[in-house]
Amino acid sequence: MTDSNAVSDADTEAPLKERVERWLSREMPIIQMHGGTSAVRAADPETGEVIIELGGGCKGCSVSDITTSNIEAELLTWPEIDDITVRVPDARESLGGPDQAESIMGVDRTEGGRGDWGSSNPGKDHL
Repeated sequence: MTDSNAVSDADTEAPLKERVERWLSREMPIIQMHGGTSAVRAADPETGEVIIELGGGCKGCSVSDITTSNIEAELLTWPEIDDITVRVPDARESLGGPDQAESIMGVDRTEGGRGDWGSSNPGKDHL
């Protein structure tokens, strides 16, 4: 009987970036199942630094910090990894953040997206 988590000889010979990408696909399917994406942005076997970025459904997800912690905890057990950074962009970044212009794609962002009385008040003659 074989262990599904066992690392094959082919896995140990592949570049670190490729091995991390395969591990994410195999051991963290929850990312894709929830509409998220993952990308290994850097994996340097010389320095032991790995940078992973989560996106898609991970932006603004209430459990992305748990996913991030699980990824970090596992990958730090790998002998060739000394430092791991998992980045999850803030959901507001896709809308331009707090510095975004007042209107984006027709959505009025003033007053928390509710509009402001100066421009959206239909007036006293409105039924």
